[in-house]
Amino acid sequence: MSWQVIKDAIKDQKMVCPKCKRPITKHEKYVDMVASVWDGAGDSLQETSGSKVTLICGNQDCDWKERTEFWNQYIE
Repeated sequence: MSWQVIKDAIKDQKMVCPKCKRPITKHEKYVDMVASVWDGAGDSLQETSGSKVTLICGNQDCDWKERTEFWNQYIE
């Protein structure tokens, strides 16, 4: 779910660079953070505790890039 929210926010230009205040244009290295994994007899469960992504401004004259689990703070 988080991955789609991130992709949509970047596509819709709602994710803003904190340095230049223009829309973030790129992202890479998305991962769900695993809180626990349970593997019982024929039954398994994986619980996540959020996600991390590398956000890249990508605008000319701005070299901002950050690996964060708090990506939602950049969505306006």
